[in-house]
Amino acid sequence: MSDSDYNYILPKGFIANAPADPRDASRLFVYSIKTNEIVLDTFANLARYVPAGSVLVINDTKVVPARLELSNLSGRSLRVLILFNEWDGGPMVKGLPDKDVATGEPLFWNERPCLEAASHVRQEFTFRLLMPAAEFERLCEKHGQTPLPPYIHTALPEKELREKYQTTFAANPSSVAAPTASLHFTPGVFRSLDDKDVKRAAVTLHVGRGTFSPVSSEMASTGKLYPEPIQIGEESARMVAEAKRAGRTVVAAGTTSVRLLESVPEAILEGKGYHGETTLFIRPPYRFVVVDALLTNFHLPGTSLLMLLDAFLRFKGAKKSWRDLYDRAIEEKFRFYSFGDAMLII
Repeated sequence: MSDSDYNYILPKGFIANAPADPRDASRLFVYSIKTNEIVLDTFANLARYVPAGSVLVINDTKVVPARLELSNLSGRSLRVLILFNEWDGGPMVKGLPDKDVATGEPLFWNERPCLEAASHVRQEFTFRLLMPAAEFERLCEKHGQTPLPPYIHTALPEKELREKYQTTFAANPSSVAAPTASLHFTPGVFRSLDDKDVKRAAVTLHVGRGTFSPVSSEMASTGKLYPEPIQIGEESARMVAEAKRAGRTVVAAGTTSVRLLESVPEAILEGKGYHGETTLFIRPPYRFVVVDALLTNFHLPGTSLLMLLDAFLRFKGAKKSWRDLYDRAIEEKFRFYSFGDAMLII
């Protein structure tokens, strides 16, 4: 397949620059593979479409304020996205600056030495910390900015962004992008799912370049994405394994949950926990082992996320292609990308 297989034209004004308020007021596009029918609804009514007794797998990672406003010796300002999900807490940290940085060049926060560029491959820099790691973490927490995608233009203050670009159940900090399909969940939605005996299994994938980076020729040739940390506990693995054995539906909330479940299916189906990382690149043809249904947002053209959606539809034998679904969503004026509306394929 070529890049053109995953390109589409999104009309101006379809990119959501703020989430729905309340969260579950976002729209929901439901596609039934069995009936080939499309239903348009709101996310507040998600429980109507999730089979009773299902297991909903959610990614409980937490977004950190990973974007720093720094300056160099000459006073030129630049912004650096710190890749916290790839940091082990040591003296070296990776980052993506929005301007060129010379090797050996120190960067400052408010005249305090902060980072020094040690090496780089294209725009991926390895920085040496010029302060203790704990102090650097405190600096980012206090003065860092929410790492919104570049296509979102909003005047919302930082305090509000930290709340809105975060799931209501976020627990484990390290992500530099949100698992956006789960931004729509509210306590009310969870209560309605509880009423149908839909259980929740929490997993963790710390979101980074493996999720948001454009598909490069290297990724296409190796079949691997950038590594991202993953973890699933025994309780969540047992819930998923029991559902699979009983023939109940496993619904993955977001492509990050899909990739985690499909990265270690053998361990999960044996009810075993796992802690490690994944580079799984799901694209057609792909045989899904764990995931039965997918809850997701509407993705950018040419991304691995769109390829995952295509692979899922093909594997399930859907009569409609991802392009058919996106064309209908555009026709119905759904909102796209991170703060946009949701799609359930079941």
